[in-house]
Amino acid sequence: MSLFWRLFALNALVLGSATALLLWAPVTVSVPVVLTEAVVLVAGLAVMLVANAALLRIGLAPVARLRKLMTTVDLLRPGQRLPERGRGEISELIRTFNAMLDRLEQERAASSSRVLLAQEAERRRIAQELHDEVGQTMTAILLSLKRSSDQADEPLRGELRQAQEITRESLDEVRRLVRRLRPDVLEDLGLVSALTSLTGEFATHTGLRVARAFASGLPDLDQQTELVLYRVAQEALTNAARHAEAARVEVSLRHTDGTVVLAVTDDGHGGVLAGEGAGIRGMRERALLIGAALDITSAASGTQVRLTVPDARKQS
Repeated sequence: MSLFWRLFALNALVLGSATALLLWAPVTVSVPVVLTEAVVLVAGLAVMLVANAALLRIGLAPVARLRKLMTTVDLLRPGQRLPERGRGEISELIRTFNAMLDRLEQERAASSSRVLLAQEAERRRIAQELHDEVGQTMTAILLSLKRSSDQADEPLRGELRQAQEITRESLDEVRRLVRRLRPDVLEDLGLVSALTSLTGEFATHTGLRVARAFASGLPDLDQQTELVLYRVAQEALTNAARHAEAARVEVSLRHTDGTVVLAVTDDGHGGVLAGEGAGIRGMRERALLIGAALDITSAASGTQVRLTVPDARKQS
């Protein structure tokens, strides 16, 4: 039954019931209207309006559910669908909307994949330029300052050595940026070694205490899955240092029946979900890229970022 005929039938039912009551009920209307008759008519009208409103509410409930889903749906949290029941215009509308969500999620996943791959390629290019051009130039400057300081007299020698130290620190910072942009250790030594290096460098750079719990015997993962796990851990550690005001962070990596779970937990003040920024949305897009589930729980005692890769052995 179409929506038009459904609403028509509901109103016809109410009006027909009211007509039947007027025909067969022992109710008459005097002129002028008697108070008791007016009370009966007003009560009947109220009952009719309430019944009509209740029936319309029931008839339009699927449309209300559809409207609510339209206002809350998020393509970064796939799987939000309305149940498809029965036939008719409303059921067809729900089926069409669910099909549209399927198409949009597929297109979003494909576009996110292209964007993230392009982003990684751009990071590699920038890291290569920093290493080959900026790094080599600063190394040459460092050697020149060293030769000049060895030949200079005081107090110029002290100033040159101070400039040499500043240049060395800047070169170390460039090398750290290169490692963040292009984690060569991930390709050379694997995920566990890359996460160990990442957490160690993070603890040194931020001064936070970092605890590691990495399971042995992880299933073989493809390069894209390992890169997503690494980037999510990297972003979660960055958020813990910048926003959570944490003193301790725990990074764990475990597996059960082929499922790999990465968890980054801090003891900060929480509240990172008040407004999801580009970092968290970037993590969600990376999780969608490999079909993983990203769960972020935030409370006063801290925040946990949890990435679950189902059937990780099938990813390879």
